Amino acid sequence: MSEAGDTISQRVEEIYRTESRRVLATLIRLLGDFDLAEEALQNAFAAAVAAWPRDGVPQNPRAWLVSAGRFKAVDTLRRRARFNAVERELANSLENTAVDEAALPELEDDRLRLIFVCCHPALPPDAQIALTLREVCGLRTEEIARAFLTTAPTVAQRIVRAKSKIRDAKIPYEVPVLAELHERLEIVLHVIYLIFNEGYSASSGEGLTRSDLTLEAIRLARLLAALLPQPDSEATGLLALMLLQQSRQAARTSADGELVLLEDQDRSRWNRDQIAEGVALVRKALATRNFGAYTLQAAIAAIHAEAPNSAATDWSEITGLYDLLKKVDPSPVVELNRAVAVAMRDGEEAGLELIDLLLASGELNNYPFAHAGRAELLRRLGRNDEARRSYERALALMGQEPERRFLGRRLRELAAPDSPRDR
Repeated sequence: MSEAGDTISQRVEEIYRTESRRVLATLIRLLGDFDLAEEALQNAFAAAVAAWPRDGVPQNPRAWLVSAGRFKAVDTLRRRARFNAVERELANSLENTAVDEAALPELEDDRLRLIFVCCHPALPPDAQIALTLREVCGLRTEEIARAFLTTAPTVAQRIVRAKSKIRDAKIPYEVPVLAELHERLEIVLHVIYLIFNEGYSASSGEGLTRSDLTLEAIRLARLLAALLPQPDSEATGLLALMLLQQSRQAARTSADGELVLLEDQDRSRWNRDQIAEGVALVRKALATRNFGAYTLQAAIAAIHAEAPNSAATDWSEITGLYDLLKKVDPSPVVELNRAVAVAMRDGEEAGLELIDLLLASGELNNYPFAHAGRAELLRRLGRNDEARRSYERALALMGQEPERRFLGRRLRELAAPDSPRDR
């Protein structure tokens, strides 16, 4: 392949990463069928691989791909139409429908509409989330299964059943009217945050993050906020939380892609514009006096963002916010994060005691970050043999490659001849 051909191939791969899920969302709207849309998406990119080296990358690649996918779907439906009059009618309709992606109003965003379809109350909650992660984020069933702590075939069955339910119940592909929007708001906020989290700490691959997902989640949250007739504290809080976490993106890895802990990050690299917007949104959400878990998490992130360094962080206020969060959204992970804050406020022994109680309860035995947090506190206390065992346990459970490399470095540091001995 020529150098120009290589460049085009790289461009196609880049567009697939950044645009394929938006193209799919539009194709699902046009075709009304998840499986047909997924087939059309793959055919559209195959057509791009064939045509773009010859004709050049179009000015609007997304519109080109939507149009190509639509024509490929028409071809598929024509082949099926010999046996099905409904598909013949759909093929005729699609053939006569022009695609003008640029003309879609901003608030009629197809990807946001797809989230509302995936989160329809007619679907079970676990199916809602699995379908959203598959269709909106493009995660593989194996990746979703890890998040659910279940098997890939189980997740695949949930997704198939959800698609069938959407088709058979003729669930409309639209943003719901205001009354229904509020009914679905909680789950939609949840899945947008899941999209962000998958981008902020990718469940697979060599990289720590996927900025396409974090930025898309922020964009969707803005669209959702614009749909609401008046500010919603949790929609506002979620947007604030994501902006504040995203503000640290540039400092979370070293030049060679290695993980950098929050306390060691170069805070001059934090995005001050995102921090300013996030802090303003936190204050707005807190002022409602009717806030929940996202706003409390955002308030914690705001304290970190405004502190000049780790030592100057107000750990007492953070611990107090975790106390509130425990009441609003109790979970072992919240307890773990609170234990870390207590360690920073009251010393490693105090935090270690809380983590040991959590592990003794059995709820976090298979959660790698619990063992990694315990190992860090033990390392700081000079209890290296115990720290090594906890690092090894965390490493055995950890799936993310950057985190695994970090744990490996910690183990090598403890094994070094000049490392401090157990106190």
